[in-house]
Amino acid sequence: MIFVDMQGRKVPALGYGTWDLRGADCERAVPMAIELGYRHIDTAQSYENEAEVGRGWVASGLPRGDLFITTKIARVVGGDVTGNSAKHVARGVEESLRKLRTDYVDLLLVHWPSPDVPMAETLEAMERLKSAGKVRALGVSNFTVAHMREAVKLAKSPVACNQIEYHLLLSQRPVIGFAREHGIALTAYCPLARGRFMDNPVVLRVAKKHGKTANQVGLRWLLEQPGVLAIPKAGSLPHARENISIFDFALDADDRRALDALPGNTRLVSPGWAPKWDAA
Repeated sequence: MIFVDMQGRKVPALGYGTWDLRGADCERAVPMAIELGYRHIDTAQSYENEAEVGRGWVASGLPRGDLFITTKIARVVGGDVTGNSAKHVARGVEESLRKLRTDYVDLLLVHWPSPDVPMAETLEAMERLKSAGKVRALGVSNFTVAHMREAVKLAKSPVACNQIEYHLLLSQRPVIGFAREHGIALTAYCPLARGRFMDNPVVLRVAKKHGKTANQVGLRWLLEQPGVLAIPKAGSLPHARENISIFDFALDADDRRALDALPGNTRLVSPGWAPKWDAA
């Protein structure tokens, strides 16, 4: 496993994403992932699967201290778009802890920046939870450079992470540059681009060279970058095993040059409430 330093804590760079995993499928998948060696589990209030994640990790028998759990604050709660408000943050995290069957989460993220709630209010509410020992580290998700700059200015605690869409086909250079300047880790969601590069000739050439799959090359490309983590979702045992089987090879300089030259303008996640993204 590769580890990323996140405000003094070593975090497994490869995590297990649970977006779109629900019900019994999610409850089965989490202990499966833990048995394969995953020790970093990512969920969110809006995924509506925290309870299944909680039952899953408990069923695995893994001690809580051996697992890194991330969850995210829902932007909308019961139709109310002020999910980032202090009231909703406090109540939401208490509910998350109950569902996740834990006294604390390792990383709490603002899932989306909100035009309806001042960022200072959200961050202050998160700081209170951290002071109470219910959250170990604070971060953000889907934040542009402008949002990150505001968060760094307002937050009393260091901003530990920004979780963003990032993969071989989306460069994210401005966000990466700002994050590195300020010691902020980056977690790549949608790291396999939903299969968009599986038949790319450049990726396939690198994969064949190393005896690996295109997905494994894409994940390795991410994790070899300083301060970058990735949280691919895999509902099946073969896919989960494929994703974690990336620590027995490394890309060389020629590989990285070829992969870095791929067009980086394919964004797959951009809902109506998304901010104005930074240009590549």
